[in-house]
Amino acid sequence: MANSVLLAVAGSRKTQGIVDRCVSMPTGSRALVLTYTTTNQAELRSRLRTQAGDHSGIEVAGWYSFLLRDFVRPFLPFKFPCHRVRGLNFDGRPNRFAKGLGRFIDSRGDAYACELARLASELVEASGGGLTRRLECIYDEILIDEVQDLAGHDWEIIDALLTSSVPIRMVGDIRQSVISTNARTQKNKQYAYTNALSWFRERETRGHIQIFEQSVTWRCHPLVASFSDTIFDQSWGFPTTSSMNATSCGHDGVFLVRAADVDAYLALFEPLCLRDSANSGKSFKLDYLNFRLAKGMSREHILIAPTAGITKFLSDREPLAPLAACKFYVAVTRAQQSVGIIVDGDIKSDIPYWCPSK
Repeated sequence: MANSVLLAVAGSRKTQGIVDRCVSMPTGSRALVLTYTTTNQAELRSRLRTQAGDHSGIEVAGWYSFLLRDFVRPFLPFKFPCHRVRGLNFDGRPNRFAKGLGRFIDSRGDAYACELARLASELVEASGGGLTRRLECIYDEILIDEVQDLAGHDWEIIDALLTSSVPIRMVGDIRQSVISTNARTQKNKQYAYTNALSWFRERETRGHIQIFEQSVTWRCHPLVASFSDTIFDQSWGFPTTSSMNATSCGHDGVFLVRAADVDAYLALFEPLCLRDSANSGKSFKLDYLNFRLAKGMSREHILIAPTAGITKFLSDREPLAPLAACKFYVAVTRAQQSVGIIVDGDIKSDIPYWCPSK
């Protein structure tokens, strides 16, 4: 089957797998590599420039750019004759009662980013198959990185792509579903964030895609990888993570760090400090980065200021809500060697405490 999705754990070199696929293509191939965040777009361009510089037909684009360029601009007249789109309006939203063109385009001629996928999806139907035929003429393959970031009408777009003759290859990690192209949309809400796993399984049952899983991490120490597996309970059906990280630095694994020992921990290990939001870790003047923003990063040591929910999970293993679990998973799996988690006093947990004397 040409269409596939690879669901892989953190640190499994998902992005590099896309680069390797591009390198293996004939030099004259026309491939489009899509991803949502600008950070990942820059990373893909850099790697492809270095490793596949002789493949001039490979292009990296953002999801919005793809919809605007290949869907909306060429096919808007099929739905709204004599109109065209100037650019994107990322901040505005249409009036809740707006209909017709005003639902999608502001008074300046810019398309509302929050309605772009809906407009693109409606243009697929309005074009009577012309839109997908055009894509078939342009691209030999379309690759999508971090596919778990898609939401709402984006899934309608993917369904349309899967019916074309262009092979669609997607990679992502459902456990890192912390960013969304449209977090406020109600369309396909049943597939939001971690529930995207149901979307993929349904399409595999229909014969539209084939699901592959990659459970090997090259980033996380075995003890960190093993702990990351406990964040989601067995009902999710995620495979056990195995680690190829054979490095030992003398401080490997997951530790609880008492509030009184935080300064000593910082001085010794210089960890990347993470928290869920400004509401966490307020008692410490640390150079924090929020969990979501840390996605894609990798550091030797990580120090986490937990939420109340995370602390309760550590003490009695009460399951976290899906989105909270995803954010905690992202934080934990930034670590190559160790994860420290700040606790106020002693809590009952099977995780060892770090002591300065050691």
